[in-house]
Amino acid sequence: MFCRLLSVVGRQRTSPGWQNWSSARSSTSAAEARSVALPTQAQVVICGGGIMGTSVAYHLSKMGWKDIVLLEQGRLAAGSTRFCAGILSTARHLTIEQKMADYSNKLYLQLEQETGIQTGYTRTGSVFLAQTQDRLISLKRINSRLNVIGIPSEIISPKKVAELHHLLNVHDLVGAMHVPEDAVVSSADVALALASAASQNGVQIYDRTSVLHVMVKKGQVTGVETDKGQIECQYFVNCAGQWAYELGLSNEEPVSIPLHACEHFYLLTRPLETPLQSSTPTIVDADGRIYIRNWQGGILSGGFEKNPKPIFTEGKNQLEIQNLQEDWDHFEPLLSSLLRRMPELESLEIMKLVNCPETFTPDMRCIMGESPAVQGYFVLAGMNSAGLSFGGGAGKYLAEWMVHGYPSENVWELDLKRFGALQSSRTFLRHRVMEVMPLMYDLKVPRWDFQTGRQLRTSPLYDRLDAQGARWMEKHGFERPKYFVPPDKDLLALEQSKTFYKPDWFDIVESEVKCCKEAVCVIDMSSFTKFEITSTGDQALEVLQYLFSNDLDVPVGHIVHTGMLNEVGGYENDCSIARLSKRSFFMISPTDQQVHCWAWLKKHMPKDSNLLLEDVTWKYTALNLIGPRAVDVLSELSYAPMTPDHFPSLFCKEMSVGYANGIRVMSMTHTGEPGFMLYIPIEYALHVYNEVMSVGQKYGIRNAGYYALRSLRIEKFFAFWGQDINNLTTPLECGRESRVKLEKGMDFIGRDALLQQKQNGVYKRFTMFILDDHDTDLDLWPWWGEPIYRNGQFVGKTTSSAYSYSLERHVCLGFVHNFSEDTGEEQVVTADFINRGEYEIDIAGYRFQAKAKLYPVASLFTHKRRKDDMELSDLHGK
Repeated sequence: MFCRLLSVVGRQRTSPGWQNWSSARSSTSAAEARSVALPTQAQVVICGGGIMGTSVAYHLSKMGWKDIVLLEQGRLAAGSTRFCAGILSTARHLTIEQKMADYSNKLYLQLEQETGIQTGYTRTGSVFLAQTQDRLISLKRINSRLNVIGIPSEIISPKKVAELHHLLNVHDLVGAMHVPEDAVVSSADVALALASAASQNGVQIYDRTSVLHVMVKKGQVTGVETDKGQIECQYFVNCAGQWAYELGLSNEEPVSIPLHACEHFYLLTRPLETPLQSSTPTIVDADGRIYIRNWQGGILSGGFEKNPKPIFTEGKNQLEIQNLQEDWDHFEPLLSSLLRRMPELESLEIMKLVNCPETFTPDMRCIMGESPAVQGYFVLAGMNSAGLSFGGGAGKYLAEWMVHGYPSENVWELDLKRFGALQSSRTFLRHRVMEVMPLMYDLKVPRWDFQTGRQLRTSPLYDRLDAQGARWMEKHGFERPKYFVPPDKDLLALEQSKTFYKPDWFDIVESEVKCCKEAVCVIDMSSFTKFEITSTGDQALEVLQYLFSNDLDVPVGHIVHTGMLNEVGGYENDCSIARLSKRSFFMISPTDQQVHCWAWLKKHMPKDSNLLLEDVTWKYTALNLIGPRAVDVLSELSYAPMTPDHFPSLFCKEMSVGYANGIRVMSMTHTGEPGFMLYIPIEYALHVYNEVMSVGQKYGIRNAGYYALRSLRIEKFFAFWGQDINNLTTPLECGRESRVKLEKGMDFIGRDALLQQKQNGVYKRFTMFILDDHDTDLDLWPWWGEPIYRNGQFVGKTTSSAYSYSLERHVCLGFVHNFSEDTGEEQVVTADFINRGEYEIDIAGYRFQAKAKLYPVASLFTHKRRKDDMELSDLHGK
């Protein structure tokens, strides 16, 4: 008789905590279930009784919140949690995902002891196979990051793989990564254990109760409407899995949650003649697109095929997820891959092909956080087939977010506000997840780009730039040029070039950087987020002075580099603000801050004021003229002197350029190089661009892209929000004291925290590293996330890196910490601590010596020298 992979969710439990709320509930009739009266009010209502919802309830109750109601439309843990393959893996590309999985692993290990509910937790370890050298490099990069955060892992030989799993064919392997503390567990039983513990802590749980919609008043959650009545509440948490999208749109004020389901297949076999031991490691053969784990002495094996099958695009609903229809023809490539890896399975009897829905997001990262549209509406969904691995950690971070106002780690890469409404088109989601699911196991080299859902947001200059050889990347749905391919380059070869080493676009970007430094380049930067804040009186200045750390009470026409801080002094936003008039300000922020920045401003601005906040991103095309001849181009086009004497640095003025009026010209370039930003009303964009390129011909003008911009800004030690700095980074930690006016005469958010930090010292410092013994042509390149070592001890990770064509060396940026060798606790990081250390950057297991520098580093560029005889003087930071 067929034994189900996972525990039967409805079976009765013996734990007292379970019986308090659930004993006999699984056997009650639907009529009896409908008769249960719901509470009329609660502090928190959670929708979804899978591993996400129960994890949030568990952690909220652990943090002291007791007035919590969890609602499940079917039976507890009977959704996609029930069909999870039960593999807990900590090997992830993102540090935040590694930390979530590591926390989940530790939580599930002790959950059985805490609750008395058996979860089937077995520490098996995982082995990640590499059939190619590039795959092995990718694993080595992950291995380096795992080790420094305390997760044991090692790179092993094919021979060692065969010793760990004797059934594997290893003849085509070049190596592997072994993570010995990974585990397998019954995800449904984990959810039930979390629910039991939450119940014992006061959480009320009701199954067979559907949430119809969330009630909202003045942008704030006020309650939920269910099929059994209303519940008033302050917070609502959408953990509805694949139905989170529909539930978000059903609200009185819709909440956009971009995710989509695909069919996911795995097979179950009968036990082998000699049953596999329970400790047999899980195998991930990404090049073969499959995973394999022990299941009751037999095999459970699935994968991520190249041609996935999206489902429920029309919003189809069902209370409990049933096993979808078998499709052996569709599964055949994965089965063939399994048999190549484990030939002895040829004669093994297959018991079942499971087909269950899994939800995926547009960027392969889960979704968590508060809605930008509705305060008190939180989301945790879209796990991209990693719900078990992330469940514990994700629930913890979301609970911290609700209780404390922010999680203990930087989770921007997972924040709901990284998306806008533009990513919620059903057609977009259906097409994107068909690309995302295969990418789960595809080899991802640095700077790869999604191919679906493109040309969604474009500059008016897109076609013109595309015809001139622009190669594109996408940011927040906006197309941005990477670089421009000269006519004599092999475009096809360049597009197909993917490597961890020196890329084929190296020479192209070098020529663009050289032009920026010696002549003039133009970069289309229209994707930047652009807001206007105006008022009828002085309210705009007063509010902005409170929201921003720098002093904005400057003369009209001046530009201020500043940012919005949170209560702990961390950057919620990094921006430049131009004062257009006494009562009007123009704010420029990073592209992906459009939703986040808008939500932060709306949340903190007075509700009933004469302030007007307008998103004008779409109204202006932004051209960045970089280089010493930019002044000549603009002078000729405007018939106005543009020299520093007439147009000083960080100055803004509306001017005529060519025939076009009302062009906002700003003397800054975001690179440290001379030049101007032009903010052009979109109807004039093509005219101004044509005029700039025509007049600029005599000055050697050319187009350039964001890769050149990246090289320029990194060699000048310019930090970018979302890459280098985030909501846990303060200005004092990244050399931006000049952008903070602690004594500007009025309070601002984060001021108290900065005063305290100024007194106590900082515990991390933003540092530049210049690689010494690195061969650009032969060695692996640094990209981001590489471990930093000081005197042999791990002290941090790089946040971004680029090749400096001026220094002719690689430059990495990152934060240095000071961990006590005795206790591991963080200590104050001084400039002397930075300058006295010997540093190495770990690139996929290979360490390269580096010189550390603190801000500022202008003396590095006083004159150009060959790298062979260039001596980098010691610089002392603030």
